[in-house]
Amino acid sequence: MSTNTDGHSSTEKLSTKEDGVPTVTVNSVEIGSEGSLLQHLNERKVLAKIDLRLVPVITAVYLLTFLDRVNIGNAALFGLKEDLNLKGNEYNAALVIFFVPFTIFEVPSNVLLKKFKPHVWLSLGLFSFGVVTVLQGLTQNYSGILATRFFLGLLEAGILPGCVYLISMWYRRSEAQKRYSFFFASCNLAGAFGGLLASAIGNLDGVRGFRGWRWVFILEGLLTCVCAVVFFFLIVDFPEDANWLTPGEKIFVQARLKEDVGRSGINDRMSYGHVWKVLKDYKTILSGFMYLGITGAGYSLYYFSPTIIQALGISTPLRTQLLSVPPYALGFAYSMFIAALSDRFAHRFCFILLSACMTLTGFGILLAVHDRPKLEYAALHLAATGAFCVVPMISCWVAMNGLSPSLSSS
Repeated sequence: MSTNTDGHSSTEKLSTKEDGVPTVTVNSVEIGSEGSLLQHLNERKVLAKIDLRLVPVITAVYLLTFLDRVNIGNAALFGLKEDLNLKGNEYNAALVIFFVPFTIFEVPSNVLLKKFKPHVWLSLGLFSFGVVTVLQGLTQNYSGILATRFFLGLLEAGILPGCVYLISMWYRRSEAQKRYSFFFASCNLAGAFGGLLASAIGNLDGVRGFRGWRWVFILEGLLTCVCAVVFFFLIVDFPEDANWLTPGEKIFVQARLKEDVGRSGINDRMSYGHVWKVLKDYKTILSGFMYLGITGAGYSLYYFSPTIIQALGISTPLRTQLLSVPPYALGFAYSMFIAALSDRFAHRFCFILLSACMTLTGFGILLAVHDRPKLEYAALHLAATGAFCVVPMISCWVAMNGLSPSLSSS
C-alpha cells in the first residue's frame, strides 16, 4: 500500500517473515508486527497533528523567556541605569554575565530534560525564569542586577537547548527547518511585542512608587509565571510517551525518524563518552564558531536596537520603542520565506551565507554612516533581517545532521 501526500511520500508494504509474523515496511524501514495499525494513516494529517500540539506551545515558551531576557534593553530607556547608578561598562557586564551559566549548564540541562520529561523540566524552568524576572524589577543596585541576570542565564540553559532538542526528536531533517525557523521567529515576535509592551508599561511610571522600568520586569515576569502553570499541561514529551497519538501514529513517527537518522528513541543514555565524541568533532568546533559569530550580531541588535534608534535623533522613549518593531517584523517574514526555500531544496549553506552577508552589509553601513538617519534605520533592518534568519538555520543544520539523540542532546 502507498500513501502519497504533499511534499513527502510514505510507502507501506506488508510482508511475512519466514516465521510467519507479519511485518510492515514504511519508507524502507521494517517496523514489526504492528503494521496493521498503519494501514489507514495519512502522513500529512499526522504531521499536522504534531505541529499543532508541539510547535505553538514550544514557541510560546521561548517567546516568554526571550521577552524576559531582552526587556532590559527596553527598561534601560525608562531609567534603569540612572536608578541603579550604573557607570562605565557595568550595564554591559550585566548583559554579558547572563551567558556564563547559560554556556556552562546547557549539556547538563539536557540530561535532566531526559530524566524528568520535557513537560516537567521546561515548565518548571519557565516558572522559575518568571520569578527571577520579577525579582529583577525589585533590585536596588549593581550587585542585584548582576545576580538576577546570572540566574536568568542559569535557567535559560534548561529551556532553549531543551526546546531545540525536543523539536529534533519529532521531525525528519527535510521538514525541520520551517519548524525551527518558526520557533526562533519567536525572538522576532518578542522583540516586536516587547517594544510595544514596554511602551505601554512605561506609562505606569510612578505607580505605587515604582519607576516604569521596574514595572516592565514585574508585569512581564508575572505573565511568564502564569503561562508556565498552563504549559505544564500542554508541553508534549517525546514520541514514545505521546498519549495523544494513537498506537499506530506512534509507530509511524518513530519509523520515519529511524529511517532519517538511524534511531528515534529517548532510551539512548547519554554518557561522558558521548559528550567527548561531540566536543572533539571538528563539525562541533566549526558550528560553534558560526553560532558565536551570528549570536553576537543578533544579541547586539536585541539589546541595543532601542539605543541605536534613539541615537538617530528620536527624542521620546515611546517613539523609540515603536520604531524598534519593524526590523523584527521584517526579520520574521524573511526567516519563514528562507526556511520554506531551504526545506524545498534540502540545502542550508548558501542560504546561511546569503543572510550572513546581509547582516555584514547592514552593520558595515551603521559603522561607516553617522549623519543620514534614514539610511542608518534601513541598515538596521538589513542587519536584523539577516541575523534573525541565520540563527535558526545554523541550529537546524547542526541538530538534524548525523547525530543520534544522545549526541544531539550533548
